[in-house]
Amino acid sequence: MANERAGDWPMKIIPCALTIAGTDPSGGAGIQADLKTFQELKTYGMSVITSVVAQNTTGVQNVHHLPVEMIKQQLDSVITDIPFQAFKTGMIANIDMMEAIAQRINGLNIPYVMDPVMVATSGDPLIASNARDFLRKNLLPLTSLVTPNIPEAEIITGEKIETLNNMKKAAKQIVHEFGAGASLVKGGHLQGEAIDFLYDGSSIHTFSAKRIDTKNTHGTGCTYSAAITAYLSQGDSLPEAVKKAKDYVTAAIRHSFSLGHGSGPTNHWAQHMERVR
Repeated sequence: MANERAGDWPMKIIPCALTIAGTDPSGGAGIQADLKTFQELKTYGMSVITSVVAQNTTGVQNVHHLPVEMIKQQLDSVITDIPFQAFKTGMIANIDMMEAIAQRINGLNIPYVMDPVMVATSGDPLIASNARDFLRKNLLPLTSLVTPNIPEAEIITGEKIETLNNMKKAAKQIVHEFGAGASLVKGGHLQGEAIDFLYDGSSIHTFSAKRIDTKNTHGTGCTYSAAITAYLSQGDSLPEAVKKAKDYVTAAIRHSFSLGHGSGPTNHWAQHMERVR
């Protein structure tokens, strides 16, 4: 390595991941959280911005959706130039965006992780109501994995989720009825242990962590799904990627920040802090 010049490293040995999502100028969620996560997990991160969101730890103040043609051009810029081994989507606000993205990603034949962002942590809606059905019918069947929290899983399935058995049922339903490659239903909204269930089409995998008493969970879903995407880009199996990502996001919550006046952000470099103990 000492004799190599900058730029001599073969690109094929660098795992690359793409995020397609909205922004968060306060840095805790959206594109910003995804790129921080990719970087921390030693994956080269790229991004396609769908919407510019004025938000912070207290909520969403305004949203500006980029023209669909610009979203297409961003996707084409990346796809035609740099190979990537996995990608994720976050906030896709309307049907026109969803149609454009579906056209561009169909046939990529690499892992696609969908974080079905519908409502912000603050409760603000982030997706048009008529786009939910389009997402269920047209985007879910393209996914390798979808990562809904309980409110999102309820929207997808149309059923109330109040128990662990309800979560398992929803995970299976999302795969068998809606065509997702796999489903990770996250239990952060229930009481007790923070338990997530991954259904891969044949088996249920359980991931549990001690619940952390904090209000600082801004961007948790973005960070979790981005970590899974990063690990998939590195060649990990789906259960292994989820396990590592669960550990990563749990540490990020454990060392989260009391920044801002609302729900503070998770700590994307928390694992470094724990390693030096």
